[in-house]
Amino acid sequence: MADFRSESGIGVRIRLARRERGYRTTGDLANAIPGGNVTEAILENIESGRKADISLSQLLNIARGLNVPVSMLLAPVGTPDSVLDLPNLSEDFESMTAAEFDCWLSATPASAYRPRSASERSDIAILSSLREFGTLRRELDRLEIVLQSQKAAADPDLVAANLEVEQRIDRIAKEAASVANLLQTAGLELAQSEVESLEPESL
Repeated sequence: MADFRSESGIGVRIRLARRERGYRTTGDLANAIPGGNVTEAILENIESGRKADISLSQLLNIARGLNVPVSMLLAPVGTPDSVLDLPNLSEDFESMTAAEFDCWLSATPASAYRPRSASERSDIAILSSLREFGTLRRELDRLEIVLQSQKAAADPDLVAANLEVEQRIDRIAKEAASVANLLQTAGLELAQSEVESLEPESL
């Protein structure tokens, strides 16, 4: 079976991704997508190329139903140097490669895509910091669980391990607080509970 990530055309990529993910028919996939705006007929038209303009909600629902990153449906990322092949885009996209498109779409800093203005570069940096903040929060949650389970064991041999985990929690919390401060300075409104949970007395 051909790799959907390398194929030309969004309809072909969706059809091959559907088959790869185990949906034999467009009806099978349509039934797996709640909401009703992606019907069997719509999927058949997309896959055959009869429907070139897909609504954003339909595209996101299809990508979510297939558990495929949306950029893999939008561009032939399996051949990263291929030119973007989506219909009806402005001339700005004419020479953009699949790799550049993915980086632009995901706002990946220091990547194949070069921002065209200082404000775009700043927006990409903010999104990168937001992702970093989420990663740090998940790591803090994981370490808290580790620490709680080790303390619950009441094993005297784990005292040194507990201290090490507590020190890691402290370091990561400080880093996360710094990133949170940067995000708030940039105008993002973080949940107060997220920020307060990084304060030393809450750890």
